[in-house]
Formats: sequence, C-alpha cells, structure tokens
Amino acid sequence: MSNIRYKYQTIEFGSIDIHLRTLKDTQQFYDKNNEAQELGIHSSSWALFGILWPSSQILANYVYQSDTTLKRILEVGCGIGLSSLLLNHLHQDITATDYHPEVETFLLNNSNLNNDKQIPYYRLNWEDEILNEVGKFDLIIGSDLLYQQNHGELLSHFIDQYANNTCEVIIVDPSRGNHSKFKQQMISFGFKYEKIDTLNYTDKVYKGSIHKYNKG
Repeated sequence: MSNIRYKYQTIEFGSIDIHLRTLKDTQQFYDKNNEAQELGIHSSSWALFGILWPSSQILANYVYQSDTTLKRILEVGCGIGLSSLLLNHLHQDITATDYHPEVETFLLNNSNLNNDKQIPYYRLNWEDEILNEVGKFDLIIGSDLLYQQNHGELLSHFIDQYANNTCEVIIVDPSRGNHSKFKQQMISFGFKYEKIDTLNYTDKVYKGSIHKYNKG
C-alpha cells in the first residue's frame, strides 16, 4: 500500500514474543478501487482494523492463560488479529474472520513476521448466510465488537450459527453500552452467562469487562 505508515511492536506473553506490524495510527487511509467504501466502511473508520486496541490485548492474555488444546477456535472481527496470531504461534486450531478487505493481508504478513503458517481466514459479514465450509467451533472469541445498537443481535446470531452444541464464547467489551442486547440474545440461544474480572489479564486500568458464555 502506498503512502501508508506502519508501526512495529512486540507483545510479550510469558516467554513468547508476538511481533506485529500495525498501522501507525487511525489517520492512515488507503482504499484502492473504493473497495472498503463499497462494503460500507467509511473513511473515518477505515483504519480501525489495523490498530492494536486494549481490548484485544485483554483477550489475548485471557486465551494465553486458558486451555485451548483440542479446541477448534474462531476469532470474530479479528482486526489486527493478536489472539489469532498468538494461538497460531502456539499451534492451536485457530480460524479468523473479519469484514474489512485489508485484514487478510495484514494477518498473512504478521504470520510471516512470526515465522508461522498462514491462518485460515474468511471475510464474512455478520448478516451473511451461514457458510458451511467454515464449520463449527468449540471456542469463539472477540474483542471490542459492539459499536452500534444493532450489533448485539447481529453478532449473537452469527455466533450461534457457528457454535458447536458445546461451545464457549469469550467477548471482551470496553463498555460502549451495547452489550446488554447481545447478552439477552445469547441467553435466548441457550448460553449461560458469566462475567470475569479483568485483573488477571492486564496490569493497566481497563474500564471494560470480559464476558463468558457457555452452551452444552
């Protein structure tokens, strides 16, 4: 991409280093052939996928401390994909999905940066019909996803489509005010809800929460 500035950083998980190339800041923009615009992604929000956000670091630290062995895992709205990159580095069964047209390129570049294999990736809209080739998952994770009031209904339906009969869902939300609708919908789909303290997963003040859902 021309005229785009990047930022390189290393995130530590115990003795594990995950190297990232992200956008330098939210002012970066490059929409070749207006692809993002045609998908409904406004120029003001184009760069959000390529930034490392606090919620994604909380999520990555949570999954690092969790037992993900033998689980098929999906990261929804992965953005820069820190959790996916970490799980991939740990040789776990991770698949990533997002809607932004540049996510796949960034995910591949960062996998190469960490000398890891390519992460299975699907560009999906939460409103899309279920794509059977994606399959079902034992663990579904995501961070900072509920930007708008209707996202709770859309995301819960999307997750329910791709959840195995026995499934755990972890959503890190920075308290934008849209989680309650998502919670109601998930419970209506048969998930049991639990709120988790963030203190074990960050050494910084975080105003949001970790929300855990279980079914089966």
